[in-house]
Amino acid sequence: MAARTSIKSFAPSTSDIADRATGTGSVLQRLTRTSSDVAPLVARIALGLVMFPHGAQKALGLFGGHGFSGTMGFFTGQMGIPAAFAALAIAAEFLGSIGLIVGALSRIAALGIAANMLVAVFMVHAKFGFFMNWMGAQAGEGIEYHLLAIGLALIVMVKGAGAWSLDGLLGRRLSR
Repeated sequence: MAARTSIKSFAPSTSDIADRATGTGSVLQRLTRTSSDVAPLVARIALGLVMFPHGAQKALGLFGGHGFSGTMGFFTGQMGIPAAFAALAIAAEFLGSIGLIVGALSRIAALGIAANMLVAVFMVHAKFGFFMNWMGAQAGEGIEYHLLAIGLALIVMVKGAGAWSLDGLLGRRLSR
């Protein structure tokens, strides 16, 4: 027989509400604080699953990618991105996608992916318009994918990891 959980167990405590209002608590507590909402769960899983293959292409050479050294060479050589930023972009897509899937440091992971998407929009994709290049008629891909990814990332950045997350487990332990 399944254990019954009351709605009260999901409600924030008085100290939790005070911490949110005053911004108190450790940085880690504030980063991992989340609720058991399903919406952020859906947003982070969707974003993590979509971003993982892109990150694995860049970091590991999976899914037809060029791996870390090939991607670094392209980013720094052809695109003129400083090496530190290129490495951060690869880490944000690869490690960030894994963080989102398991719900670990989800706000940071979402911020990294949103930053990557914004940079991609302004450096590469905005000149091709809004739409993806479904028919092969454009010279490149538009920004619609990037906007969706940014929107999902914003949900996670604002609401936290949501239900079934390592952030939720850690946040509850830190608030005791």
